[in-house]
Amino acid sequence: MTVTLEASDGVGTIRLDRPPMNALDMATQDRLRELAEEATRRDDVRAVVLYGGEKVFAAGADIKEMRAMDHAAMVLRSKALQDAFTAVARIPKPVVAALTGYALGGGCELALCADFRIAADNAKLGQPEILLGLIPGAGGTQRLARLIGPSRAKDLIFTGRHVRAEEALSIGLVDRVVPAAEVYEQAHAWAAALAKGPALALRAAKESVDAGLETDIDTGLTIERNWFAGLFATEDRERGMRSFVEDGPGKATFL
Repeated sequence: MTVTLEASDGVGTIRLDRPPMNALDMATQDRLRELAEEATRRDDVRAVVLYGGEKVFAAGADIKEMRAMDHAAMVLRSKALQDAFTAVARIPKPVVAALTGYALGGGCELALCADFRIAADNAKLGQPEILLGLIPGAGGTQRLARLIGPSRAKDLIFTGRHVRAEEALSIGLVDRVVPAAEVYEQAHAWAAALAKGPALALRAAKESVDAGLETDIDTGLTIERNWFAGLFATEDRERGMRSFVEDGPGKATFL
């Protein structure tokens, strides 16, 4: 399998495993979508880590495979490509990308689908598609601009240059930079802490932020208000408030 899903302690690790560079060919894309949908369904997965291994996250698409495709073939394939990444972005649970080595092209676009990105100090990110006479096709022109702003996104997309970890941190492309040997450990710890939290409230928070970014402020406030009120019907809300009153803040345990 080019992608696997393993779960323990509430954390599901979606692992890319297509040596040597985790090139994202069509089979890998389809498997990624399947496992993202599985992680969405599984009750024993409460948070997710995206990981490519100790050496590389993903160096991009399989260029040899793409080179053999003509316009008609890509018209048919491009929707499936985007759907695979969108399935990851829509996992209604906290998702963290653990980035080692290269996260380029499709690899960078996959990282953009996470809620939080932890990068190794030797990581390099970028959208080099322009160097092939292309543009990003798995969400890069959209998610990158929303994350770091349009002018910075255009700089990376227009030039195709690689961004080292420290610059990626400074522009908001990643959220934390750690020694390479600690990337997965820290990503798993981030996910494990949230896996113990109130699942419905976390889902509500993620959907409110993500959906709100796609609309005007009044519609976004309506989305937030509906989720906020709806959480008053949950057992987690009762547990959280009861624990706060009886034991003080931050001590609640959730199902």
